[in-house]
Amino acid sequence: MKKNTKKVAGTALALGLLIPQATPSITYADVMDQDVVKLRIFETTDIHVNLANYDYYQDKETNSYGLVKTATLIKNAREEVNNSLLFDNGDLLQGNPLGDYVAKVDPLQEGEMHPVYKAMNLLDYDAGNIGNHEFNYGLDFLGNSLQGSNFPYVNANVYKDDKDGDPSNDENYFTPYQILDKDVVDEDGETHTLKVGVIGFTPPQIMQWDKANLEGKVVAKDIIETANKFIPQMKEEGADIIVAIPHSGIGTVTDEGMEENATYSLSKVDGIDAILFGHSHGVFPSDSYAGIEGVDVNKGTINGVAAVMPGYWGSHLGLVDLELELKDGEWSVKGSQSSTRGIVDKNGNPSVERDEEVFSAIEEDHNHTIDWVRSAVGETEAPINSYFAQVKDDPSIQIVTNAQKWYVEKFIKGTEFAGLPVLSSGAPFKAGTRGDATYYTDIPAGELAIKNVADLYLYPNTLQAVKVNGAQVKEWLEMSAGQFNQIDTSTSEEQSLVNGDFRSYNFDVIDGVTYEIDVTKPARYGTDGKLINEDSHRIKNLKFKGKPIDPEQQFIVATNNYRASGGGHFPGIDGTNIAIESPDENRNVIIDYIMEKGTINPEADGNWNFAPIKGDVNVVFQSSPEAQKYIHDSRTFKYLGTEDSGFAKYSIKFKQSDATNPGQEKKESKGNFLTNFISSVAQVFNFIK
Repeated sequence: MKKNTKKVAGTALALGLLIPQATPSITYADVMDQDVVKLRIFETTDIHVNLANYDYYQDKETNSYGLVKTATLIKNAREEVNNSLLFDNGDLLQGNPLGDYVAKVDPLQEGEMHPVYKAMNLLDYDAGNIGNHEFNYGLDFLGNSLQGSNFPYVNANVYKDDKDGDPSNDENYFTPYQILDKDVVDEDGETHTLKVGVIGFTPPQIMQWDKANLEGKVVAKDIIETANKFIPQMKEEGADIIVAIPHSGIGTVTDEGMEENATYSLSKVDGIDAILFGHSHGVFPSDSYAGIEGVDVNKGTINGVAAVMPGYWGSHLGLVDLELELKDGEWSVKGSQSSTRGIVDKNGNPSVERDEEVFSAIEEDHNHTIDWVRSAVGETEAPINSYFAQVKDDPSIQIVTNAQKWYVEKFIKGTEFAGLPVLSSGAPFKAGTRGDATYYTDIPAGELAIKNVADLYLYPNTLQAVKVNGAQVKEWLEMSAGQFNQIDTSTSEEQSLVNGDFRSYNFDVIDGVTYEIDVTKPARYGTDGKLINEDSHRIKNLKFKGKPIDPEQQFIVATNNYRASGGGHFPGIDGTNIAIESPDENRNVIIDYIMEKGTINPEADGNWNFAPIKGDVNVVFQSSPEAQKYIHDSRTFKYLGTEDSGFAKYSIKFKQSDATNPGQEKKESKGNFLTNFISSVAQVFNFIK
């Protein structure tokens, strides 16, 4: 196959290489017959419409993210190699005000190109996968948007809903996989045509998260089951190598089916040569994944399969360098190295400039979005921030729950639910999420603009409400209380309050009731919603209108479509008890609420607190260094210093329990007696009336 053996032999002799005459199995002819191709595969993922390096909430440029910056990494890395492929792994169309502007404010018309494809078509992507957030604006919007892509899309585990449940009638909603003909040049300059199979997956939980958009139209199936169906088929159709693109995190080493994060199990599916994953907004390979069985963070493999995950919002570019060999007519992977490159260096300084060609393509859409987010809707009498949202009742949640309650109470007038008490659930979306010390809401007193509302409520959820009883409200709060680690009162060693594995958007505060959280008890539920400590109850003194909540009393709880449909694995909240399916987004509800009120006071009502504990414990939590200026009670919170991560450490003091303060016990006992006496008199009075 290779002709110039004399040149190679001469080179070997010139370098003083030993020619093993006694080993006839290794000859120059054999060396020259090797067809070795080095192929570099790039991945972007979870861009979430962050095309420009611009923070629309803070209304200023940023160096931390933006595809215009990643574009420079892509172009630079391409120049280093002869053979490359570029793929995107979804969650592309939703996630910031630019995405909302294109979907809702100035809706994309048929035939118009979505700005993400104005940018991405310039970068010559080879294929893309569908993420879960692609469904947030509905299937029609998704289909219209995809028409602007110059590259093909794949997704294998979303099917058309045939209504009868017969698996033999399965018809994929998208193209499940593609086999790309890629011309590559081997190490000796010879050209080959490599057949690259590409298959994509999305979390099957989309049927819960976007039930309103998808129910009755599509169904989603298990990622691993789907891979086992299609990978052999791709091989039969001639795929030389297969690249899997799951919009899915690593997950656990055990597979129980229908996993949201299934990448670890996917690495065990025979026939996959590289995995480009995402969804969990992490960076792989990195030390964060060290210690997982079968994971090599130095080489970047999972169970021997090359894999990469390049952060989110364009923060990183993923690279998988494969060494392929053609032998006996078949290509195989002989070696691999996975890595990522960031748009900032380890000191947080920009490592690249933005690509002006890509920025120019989206500049008009970008400027329209800036004008929109600057428009005013009302005023706030006090600052709104989320710096302490995970450790105390908080104004950034209070304004959301107030608006939702206001909306639902009007919505249920004249319906079968009229007269039922309305509660409202909200959670902190920006609370240093995923290790970002700048990721907090901080709105000064004064004018409130749309950008502020978008900052308060990040997602295009629609408002929904569920009908539950008092017992279910308690279990809802028990699940939410899993955000906290168990505090050991017998030690003075430093203890961290917040469980880093618990997503802040699952820390639901329910307004309309009052309660305490006892963090000395173990969590009742795990992060997956499974009961792990049946005898433990963290929620104490749960009351409605000052009285212990009746387990049988019926309530309407305002929330969003994600939670109401089962998102977050909250016990008893699984989509079967939805009472209201509003067409209005939670963000629009907040805007309407502020516009009607004109001026709002977002001060938190303090409806929840930590239960007093016995012992002088040393408990800390992390927040932004900016939180210092909002410490108004130095007896409760104290700034301890800023760490290398960019987060600041704070201490928190708990109220002491009655057992350590007998005087307080007597005082509260007298107060409780008086409260109960007044309540009894009121009940008698109401009965006489």
